[in-house]
Amino acid sequence: MYKVISYQAAKAIDIKNSKLMIPYKLIFFDSDELFYQVSSDKYIYVFEYGMVSFFNFDSGDIDEFFRKLQPFCKGYFFDKLNEEISVNIITNELQVKFEGIVIPDLNFEMIRLIMLNTSQSVALNRYSEITEALLEETNVHTQLLENKGKLNISGVKLKQFIGRILNIKNTISENLYIFDSPDITWDNEQLNKLNKDLKQNLDLKDRYRRIYERIQIIKENLELFKDILEHIESSKLEWIII
Repeated sequence: MYKVISYQAAKAIDIKNSKLMIPYKLIFFDSDELFYQVSSDKYIYVFEYGMVSFFNFDSGDIDEFFRKLQPFCKGYFFDKLNEEISVNIITNELQVKFEGIVIPDLNFEMIRLIMLNTSQSVALNRYSEITEALLEETNVHTQLLENKGKLNISGVKLKQFIGRILNIKNTISENLYIFDSPDITWDNEQLNKLNKDLKQNLDLKDRYRRIYERIQIIKENLELFKDILEHIESSKLEWIII
């Protein structure tokens, strides 16, 4: 049995410069991703948006890799969110189950897909935590509006709040490709099936939608707050003129 474990290592990773540091065989890369083969049964996947995934690595080797990677990280997390999936090799079988994944052999494209989807799952956990905290913060102001009929937030703070939401929304759109199939799946039925089954098993699409719905709710509330504050300022200006 093998193990895939993916971590949210940082807010972002400098792909260009970390590529110069990592000494292993690079078998896939672009401006956002680095996929390495360390040996015949070990792989590392590094993503610009702060995710790092390992296949068949023990904790000591993972810690050592992070020590070397840390200088290339922006907003490094010492307490890392992670997710683990077991992978079994059984000839002529391809199954994605709740308790683990079965693939027919150590096909690096299949392993890459498992690592990619596991990393996307951890990223969704991270964004779910962030948006849940922002929704709670927004609810404080809606409760005050309901109970006292007023807002306790300045125009500057509100604009910063809106900016945070928009940045999160943009980051999710740029880095999570839940609804897109990687190029490697286009002409390979097995890879396409594995990718679809992984997304379904990890509930990626529904979790992605829930995060976006939460962002939309927060954004609508903030727009309402903005309208209220603008009305208050306009009323003040009218009184000054009068």
